Amino acid sequence: MVELLVVISIIGLLAGLGLPAINGAIQAGKKAEVAAMAESIKTAVNAYYAEYSSYPSNSGTTDPNFLRLISTTNTDGGNTRGIAFLEVPPKFTNASGIVTPRGLYKGGAQSNFFILIDTQGLGYVNPNSVSTVTNTTVASSVAVWVVDPTTNKKAVGTFK
Repeated sequence: MVELLVVISIIGLLAGLGLPAINGAIQAGKKAEVAAMAESIKTAVNAYYAEYSSYPSNSGTTDPNFLRLISTTNTDGGNTRGIAFLEVPPKFTNASGIVTPRGLYKGGAQSNFFILIDTQGLGYVNPNSVSTVTNTTVASSVAVWVVDPTTNKKAVGTFK
């Protein structure tokens, strides 16, 4: 009987030590998934540029207008050829547009992706101008990110 209690206590102790590691791995997986979606959005914006020789007019967040422009064959709003540049999985969409999947932020909250496009040809964008991340100069024509849920000063997306 004592041996059984010892075995049960050891199993309980190991489970208690393992659960935080599992939760950390799940959170890292969600961040990787969000970073991959950010890369997909960036690729779609660059494909739009390659097709039309201009960037989509939208810069700021991935709102419903951006979602409709970049991911449907609708010819409204600048996508005159009706090309779907991006396939967005349902867990990345809601009435707000393209968003993070549930579970990245506490309480099931979701956030739109931020997007900045260097339409002036400067060779960089300033993510700090539209969000709380500390990056002020990102050498890229297109930057896509969400604010890291563990610290509101870092980005999860196409730059670190």
